[in-house]
Amino acid sequence: MNVLSIPTWMVHVSSVVEWTVAILFVWTYAQVSAKLYWRSLSWGMLPGLVSAMCACTWHFFDNPASLDWLVTLQASLTVIGNCTLCLAGWWIFRSSACQKTDH
Repeated sequence: MNVLSIPTWMVHVSSVVEWTVAILFVWTYAQVSAKLYWRSLSWGMLPGLVSAMCACTWHFFDNPASLDWLVTLQASLTVIGNCTLCLAGWWIFRSSACQKTDH
């Protein structure tokens, strides 16, 4: 676990914690506001969280070549996560626009 400095580890770990808390906040907002379509954003954020966990895992084990597949998985999940966030944004926009025209 000596590949990254302590401050770099702090950034990595705090980013994972912050992303997790953000997912929970969005989910809670959906519940409290009764705008359940916001849950799509929470679901869309999950691939990004798993991507970050892949990066932390790879660094935790000192970046061994035997875990190079984690780098590929992390990159793939980043792309997938960007797409799911885009789709979630579209779904929220569409759902909120439909809700406005219903009144």
